[in-house]
Amino acid sequence: MAIAACFGTFLEWYDFLTFATLAVVFGPLFFPSSDPNTGLLASLATFGVGMVVRPIGSALFGSMGDRIGRKPVFMITIALMGIATVSVGFLPTYAQTGIWAPILLVSLRLLQGLSAGGEIGGSAVYLTEHAGDTNRGFKTSFLQLMGPLGILVSTLQITLLRSNLSPEEFLSWGWRVPFWVSLGLLIIAIQARRALEETPVFLELSSSNQKTESQLVHNFKDPEIRKRMFLLFFCVSSSGAILFFCVQVYTSIFLKTEVKLPAELVDMLTIYSTLALFPLTIFAGWLSDKIGRKPVILSGLVLGAIFIQPAFYFLGTLGKSISNSNLFNTEGMLILGILIGLSAILALVVGPQSAVLAEFFPAKSRNSAATLPHNLAAGWIGGLLPFIVAWLNQTLNSSTAGLWYPTLFLMAGAIIGIIYIPETLGNKLGIKI
Repeated sequence: MAIAACFGTFLEWYDFLTFATLAVVFGPLFFPSSDPNTGLLASLATFGVGMVVRPIGSALFGSMGDRIGRKPVFMITIALMGIATVSVGFLPTYAQTGIWAPILLVSLRLLQGLSAGGEIGGSAVYLTEHAGDTNRGFKTSFLQLMGPLGILVSTLQITLLRSNLSPEEFLSWGWRVPFWVSLGLLIIAIQARRALEETPVFLELSSSNQKTESQLVHNFKDPEIRKRMFLLFFCVSSSGAILFFCVQVYTSIFLKTEVKLPAELVDMLTIYSTLALFPLTIFAGWLSDKIGRKPVILSGLVLGAIFIQPAFYFLGTLGKSISNSNLFNTEGMLILGILIGLSAILALVVGPQSAVLAEFFPAKSRNSAATLPHNLAAGWIGGLLPFIVAWLNQTLNSSTAGLWYPTLFLMAGAIIGIIYIPETLGNKLGIKI
């Protein structure tokens, strides 16, 4: 059951983040311009569009999850994401259909965003409600591996394609392969999810008639739930999204565009640092079961605020001193060490995150109350981060000035979190909390 839930979330992330992995490629294919920076910004903005509509999907599907159950929503969101992603693989480019190419691409990104809004957050509630009251942080930390795993599988595919195809072949049709692969993954995911069982907490709600038809509206009327939604949004989900997109998405774009490292070398660095993230995330979830969710998450925010700027400064300095594409020289290993260090900081925030999403709220409002702020944070704060940072860098004529945006946000999140975030370790998930 846990594997089926996680596999569906992996597919969502794989589909959604393959676009980010290919952002540099999509620029000239769908947004041709005499200025490469303009094409890149247009591509990153299209990626951001999919993130911006995630809160709409979370509001729609989150409320449905509280009314009709967690499982039916899972089936709808996975089908919507799969169809949209496979369709991207068949899109014509700008050279073939002109302005219709970016219009169709943006439209499919909107569908992906709606689907991701219902899935990501809702899957955390589903898995946490099945996890029981012991070792909940450890058990649910595995769900947080699905985003990195989606990037890893996507990056591995693209690396293999680049190594076996000429640059012309890759730009002609090779970039489409990861989207075509989604069709097979979609069939597996749907079959797996058909066997899922509804959560015991939702079944308990159904039998006790504690469901409400307008739960999302009720959430904003309840001052305690409203306060916790804000804290989840600002201190946990936004900060986690900022670190995720800094570490897992923007580092790759930065090394390819600002540092000018070969794409093959950057992809290998991404693969190794993502592999390191897996055990670090599980360890952070386990640690939160021992010392509490709050100290683990807040340590990630503080370390992120301190080290993002110097980390990217050294990535730029070391990257520009690499004389070849060999990862296993001094500079390459130092860059990998920095990326793994950033992954460790990310793990401290996201490892306990799935558990916190459910533990923050009472059962009858949990799905809608958790998914809306989480997706609002991921969409508006995290998803737009690559675009905002790149735009600030270009506007200020600096390769790292834009990184003050995530630095200051993490600093503010840490300060507010230290004062107001409650400890949720030990919270019961039944309808009586």
